[in-house]
Amino acid sequence: MQRAGRHGRQPPEGGPMENGVGKEPGTPEPPGPAAPRAPHTRPRLVFHTQLAHGSPTGHIEGFTNVKELYAKIAEVFDISPTEILFCTLNTHKVDMQKLLGGQIGLEDFIFAHVRGETKEVEVTKTEDALGLTITDNGAGYAFIKRIKEGSIINRLQTVCVGDSIEAINDHTIVGCRHYEVARMLRELPRAQPFTLRLVQPKKAFDMIGQRTRTGKSPGEGRVASGKETLRLRTQGPAVLEEGPSPSEEEAARRVDDLLESYMGIRDSELASTMVEAAKGSPGVAQLAQGLDSVLGEFAFPQEFVAEVWAAVCRPKGAKE
Repeated sequence: MQRAGRHGRQPPEGGPMENGVGKEPGTPEPPGPAAPRAPHTRPRLVFHTQLAHGSPTGHIEGFTNVKELYAKIAEVFDISPTEILFCTLNTHKVDMQKLLGGQIGLEDFIFAHVRGETKEVEVTKTEDALGLTITDNGAGYAFIKRIKEGSIINRLQTVCVGDSIEAINDHTIVGCRHYEVARMLRELPRAQPFTLRLVQPKKAFDMIGQRTRTGKSPGEGRVASGKETLRLRTQGPAVLEEGPSPSEEEAARRVDDLLESYMGIRDSELASTMVEAAKGSPGVAQLAQGLDSVLGEFAFPQEFVAEVWAAVCRPKGAKE
């Protein structure tokens, strides 16, 4: 992580220009009334990155959302942004606990997992739930975050955590959000076979024996020294802010568990958004109205909203 742009420094020749205006080094300010103070500028943040299957270390900066992040990584490694399935923080392994969501610690090392082999799997839905938990990368790809033990999908050895779902019955779902994909899978009729086209992350040779390896890739196991994080937003600029408190993190984990139980998705950023909404709601009815106004496309059932409010606003173990 590097910081630059301290007060008093001029931008380097050919470098970024402040407020769109370049200045020649040493050029005196023209006389006249003092200019209004410029708004506070975000510090220059530089992150280390690698391709998860192996690559030199690159450096990226200047992104404000996930799509821009992927574009920066793609530029460094001379690949298309559409090659990137998802990113993990501080490990090259397909570890869904280290998945990059809407926040990046200032000392986090970013590993990009890119497209590998494509495979097709025929599935027969013998029960309502397939046993899949779906998430997405925020840039058009939904992928498998968890497979429930003993489920229909768990019995199919070719389906793995980290596989991107590219199509259902030859109907492409690229560009769909994770909750849309989960809804499509839930609505498939029972006893009727369907086909999943999956794309697995590219693997390096040294990943084949990673369960017994003790060596780590550069950046693996790295832990942020502070709680400051870069929060990526779907709209508007990224924001540098303090990380959530332990109680907020625990509440977000409980809401994320509820999302998986009710909808078959996990989304830590969505869970955090719902925690914020619940904290500002005096009751379930007000929370339902708030969620409907900003997240109406999810169509959360009333009992789910009540569970969310209880998970955030009532201490764990408290009586009804």
